[in-house]
Order: sequence, then C-alpha cells, then structure tokens
Amino acid sequence: MEKYVGYRCSVCGKRYQPGEVTYTCPEDDGILDVLLDYETLEDKSREELICFPEESLWRYLALLPVEEAIGLGTPLGAAGWTPTYSTPRLASELGLKQLWIKDESSNPTASFKDRASALLVARAREIGAEVIVTASTGNAGAALAGMAAAVGHQSVIFAPKTAPPAKIAQLQIYGARVILVDDNYDAAYQLSLEATEEFGWYNRNTGYNPFTAEGKKTAAFEIWETVIEKKDLDRPLSVFVSVGDGNIISGLHKGFKDLSEIGMLERMPRIFGCQSTGSAAIANAYQKGTEEIEPVSADTLADSISVNLPSDGLRALRAATETEGAYVAVDDQAILQAVADLGRVGIFAEPAGATSYAGLKKALEDGLVQPRDPVLVLNTGSGLKDVDAAMEAAGEAPVIKPDLDEVKKLLES
Repeated sequence: MEKYVGYRCSVCGKRYQPGEVTYTCPEDDGILDVLLDYETLEDKSREELICFPEESLWRYLALLPVEEAIGLGTPLGAAGWTPTYSTPRLASELGLKQLWIKDESSNPTASFKDRASALLVARAREIGAEVIVTASTGNAGAALAGMAAAVGHQSVIFAPKTAPPAKIAQLQIYGARVILVDDNYDAAYQLSLEATEEFGWYNRNTGYNPFTAEGKKTAAFEIWETVIEKKDLDRPLSVFVSVGDGNIISGLHKGFKDLSEIGMLERMPRIFGCQSTGSAAIANAYQKGTEEIEPVSADTLADSISVNLPSDGLRALRAATETEGAYVAVDDQAILQAVADLGRVGIFAEPAGATSYAGLKKALEDGLVQPRDPVLVLNTGSGLKDVDAAMEAAGEAPVIKPDLDEVKKLLES
C-alpha cells in the first residue's frame, strides 16, 4: 500500500490517485504535489514522526512517500542531515542578530541534489524501474549518478556540453552513461523527456517528477528540528535559497507546509528566492506581480541556476508569495563576492550556492528583512564543483623568489 494518498495539480487543483499518473498533470502539464495522509500523521507524536535513528534524510521516513529507507551504510543512506553553522562574524558585518548557514556541500556528492536523487532511487526500486534518467548542468546529474552507483542502479545523464568539466568528470567517475548535448540545459531537458518516452526510463527531472520535491523537502524538516524548535526565535525565520529551475525552493515550501498540516509548525518561515540577474525569470515575474513566468536568455557564471524557463517556476514563485517572502536578483559580481565572503568563515560555496548569501545582502539593502529577523542561508553546493569561478573570486596569489627578504617586502606592502 502506498504511503501517500495521491497527487494534486499545482495549476488546476485536480486530484489523482497514486497509480493514476506518474509525472505531470494530464490536463495542463502542471507540476503535481504529493499528498500525504495528513489525518493519520496528525495523530502521531513527534517521536513517531522522527522515527529513524540514522542522521540522514531517512530520519523522516514517516513523512516520505516511499516504503523503506534504502542504501543504509552507503553514500545513498548518508544524504541529508547537513550541518547548520552559526556565523557571528558575518552576522555582525550585516548587522543581523541571528544568522545561520546550512551547508549542503557535505552531502555525499557535495550538493543539495543528493536529497532528491536518494528518494528517486528508492522510488525507482519500488516500482521496478531499471534505468533512471535526468537532465542536468552537473549537480543533479552527479547526485543521481552517485546515489544510483551506491546501490548498483543504472543512470543516464543528459548535460549541456558547457557544463563545468569537473562536474562532468564526477558523473563519469560514478559510472553513469553521460550524453553531452550541443545546446543549453533546456535542450538537454527536452531530450531527456523524449528519451524517457522512447525507452521507458524513469525520469528524475525536477519540475517533472513529483518525487524530487519530496526528497528536497527534508531540508525543511532539518531546519525545523535544528533551528526553529531549538533556537529562541521571537520572529519568523527568513530562509534564503538560490533558485534555478525552482525545485529546491518548492521542496522547502512543501516541507514546511507538511509540518504545518500535521500541527508541528506554528509559524511559517518566510522564504526568499535568490536569482542571478542573468537568469531571473521568476524574480522578473515577482517584480511584475504576476504568475506568468516568461523565458529569458540565461547568461550567468552560476551554471547550476542558469535556466531560460524554470520547469518548476509557478510553485517556486508561490514559495515566496505565500510565505510573505520575496525574490531578489543579484549580478555575477555580487555572487563572486559572496563566494569570497563565505570562504572567510570556512564555507566553500560554488557560485549557485553563494547566490543565496548575495541575495541576503541585497534584501537587507532593500529593507526586505530587518536586523532583528533571524535568518538562515542555504549553500546548495561545494566550491570544488566550479574551481574556475572560485579562482576568479579569490584572485591571484603572489609569486616570489625563495628568499625571506622577499617575504618581508610582501608583508610590508
């Protein structure tokens, strides 16, 4: 028996039974929300909801739409439960009373995307799907490749040929079948859909498979358990997250809504979406006050959030509007500065991950958050994913002759 009661279309609101659909709404291609059995969950105690001792996303198995945790003792079983750091120096620089950074780079393949991929591999094994496919600029593909490799599952990744070489190498090391597309992410995405239809593969694409957000929502559960419940918050928590195709922010919103539905969350956090000005389709719609998201010609060094038309844009937009949050857009120079800012407190973020911190700085400038507001920023991926960008953010190191006097001159200058 399924652990969830069905789906609801995020566009038209139509409901479907668990076995009735697999991906999007047949009526309008709307993204589907997975509906849990909230009435049953509402009767469970906190201890019953956090029923698994493993410090991973499987800790919340009672709130996930799969029957069992898989891959325990492997990288797949270690996805999630990432550290949340208090950063008083950054808080002081920004004039904030409380600031935390949740660092997703400690996931097994070094990005937030492991959460979705772990759940999708579990789902694929439940339904007997032999091959899982996804389109990716790198992180989602690496996550799928790594999580699938951990349990011997087959994966196929379509990626634009412009994806950073380090990310492509990671896909190949995990043994995935990697296919580079001579075009952008959107073209790779479309090709993966066609391959899914042609070969009967199980598609992991964000903004398409409803289970991806179910994996990503586990970060919201961790924020609830480690910050909202344990810290002395006298105001709603403001959560800042980078946005590309929109599925991470949608997943966070879904997690907080699930907790609210079962009476475990008294006050909804405010969610802030952060985009590059070079890829700001959702931020543009937010500024116009519309839910009509128009495509852009994406051009940003933050490759993981470089998307022409976000596949989960509507839910991503509502994550901000329905929580009294907002969207902010920052340029690439501000993103590189954010990489450097986070590095100074020991957090090595890739440009996409640092965009959330750049967004916080912009939100403070614009008065969207106040100094007394408690803030949590998500770093969604490791700086090792894009070393070229890290080198640009850091600048060049000086080169000297092997002479102590040269060292003294350098220090004096």
